[in-house]
Amino acid sequence: MTVVRRVVDRVSGAREAARRATLLPFLVRVGVFLTVLVGFTVAFPVDIWFGDALPALLVTALLPALGPHRFWPTFAALVTVAGWLHGTFDQGERIALWRLLLLAVLLYLGHNLCALAALLPYDAVVDPALVVRWLARTAGVLLAAGVVGVLLLTVAGIGGDRGMLPVTIGGLTVAVVVTALLGWLLRRR
Repeated sequence: MTVVRRVVDRVSGAREAARRATLLPFLVRVGVFLTVLVGFTVAFPVDIWFGDALPALLVTALLPALGPHRFWPTFAALVTVAGWLHGTFDQGERIALWRLLLLAVLLYLGHNLCALAALLPYDAVVDPALVVRWLARTAGVLLAAGVVGVLLLTVAGIGGDRGMLPVTIGGLTVAVVVTALLGWLLRRR
């Protein structure tokens, strides 16, 4: 099969999927796009948004919505973390607890919406109660994690005006190790 034929097949498949799409799976994918885009807004410094990177960030936010069961959600999360690291360490922005919590919420929400979008075919007829229950569980997890996280930071006396570079690097290391372990376990199956 030639490259041109594959491209034509993909375009016609995308056109057919768009014609058969239903409202609720479409709205979930719009939610993925908006969540990733807001995550980029929180993570990246303001000057990035007014530069040449804007089209690339918009496309990067769109990719997880179009392919939630592929590599794109992970790629978007890595771009978000890279934007936060760039803003914090290269641009000298202060580490703010509210910004970290909001970024964590948006990363988790984006991941969770991608999981839901990956389960819902474009043309699925879905009961709205399913999506409401899914989002209610997500809100419960986010609320519990936020409360416990803030309580633990308060008890430990971490945060405030001090930057915690070792804690940040340690948390990123744990996240990378857990991701690698989960990937290895998935391939092992």
